[in-house]
Amino acid sequence: MRIVGGKYRGKKIIPPLSEGTRPTSDRTREMIFNVLLHNPAFDPSGLLDKAVLDVFAGTGALGLEAFSRGAKSVTFIENNRTALPILRANIKAFELSASCVLEKDAQHLGVAPAPFDLVFLDPPYGQNLVLPTLTQLSSQGWLSPEAIVVIEIGKKEDFPLPSFLSFTTERLSGITKVVFSKYIQI
Repeated sequence: MRIVGGKYRGKKIIPPLSEGTRPTSDRTREMIFNVLLHNPAFDPSGLLDKAVLDVFAGTGALGLEAFSRGAKSVTFIENNRTALPILRANIKAFELSASCVLEKDAQHLGVAPAPFDLVFLDPPYGQNLVLPTLTQLSSQGWLSPEAIVVIEIGKKEDFPLPSFLSFTTERLSGITKVVFSKYIQI
């Protein structure tokens, strides 16, 4: 595993120790960031000065990739005891001082410390965690106006997009489906 673009391009990411953590592949991350940086539906300034939230962070690959590409801060949410030491080691290796690790259950987040501009949601596949987590993010103030929400699910999984998100585009990569959406304040 490595960072695929930006300031830290080529820098290695410590992989997970257990099979319980499924990191986003280099190829899928590259596709995600190409869409974010080149799709006209998204801000042409890219990730510069964006506050990023990486939910179900695992190794932190998505948040670290965003940091490498100019994000101003990254907050990681992870509560898996096996993944947390790897996540912290990766953050330390990148000297990411503008970061925070929240050891929380994504379905019970509580009120946000601040809203986020870009949110990555990559839960374990097939466990129906997407909708409860999205509901928490919306109702508890985690999403800034017009936040971009990138959701990774299994290729054959579907879920109804809640009314507070507008669908932008969708891509397939291996066993993964990536849904890109924007937050709509209701």
